[in-house]
Amino acid sequence: MKETFNNVISYLKNPIPGEDPNKNAGYRIKILFHLFVISIATSIIITPLFSLIQELQLVDFETHKLEEMFKDMSFIQILLLGSVLTPILEETFFRAPITIFVKPKSFKYSFYIFTLIFGFIHISNFEITTNVLLLSPILILPQLLVGGYFGYIRVKFGLLWAMLLHGSYNGFLFLISFLFE
Repeated sequence: MKETFNNVISYLKNPIPGEDPNKNAGYRIKILFHLFVISIATSIIITPLFSLIQELQLVDFETHKLEEMFKDMSFIQILLLGSVLTPILEETFFRAPITIFVKPKSFKYSFYIFTLIFGFIHISNFEITTNVLLLSPILILPQLLVGGYFGYIRVKFGLLWAMLLHGSYNGFLFLISFLFE
């Protein structure tokens, strides 16, 4: 796990194109699992920031647009939309194109640009206020970080693996949110 974490951090500092030569399914599933745990741990570590923002009443998390969108859906519908359809669409749009850029410098820029766009598109989940705009780097921090993880696995293993990681991550968060409602 530590090695995977260190590899991802090194990669995020200097993303370069190139698939992992190890095609062994067991190895790839292990890395997928490591990245899943790292993604969840990242979200847990960041959560106190959101609690502080909520406690200071800087942003109203009760008006999150996902809440509104999902209010009339069943648990299964939410899980399918959030864990299957959304990851397929978002990974196709935000991660598929990055490997078009093969020169290291243009690849690095495309990796970062698509990761930033992926993160900032999620600000639309909030009611746009001055505080939301000012705090947007913090509010989308989870999406920026996991977007980097999704990009890493996309480049190393392929688009399907990014979809699997994204779907697993979203699915876990939806399950947890339903358990705590």
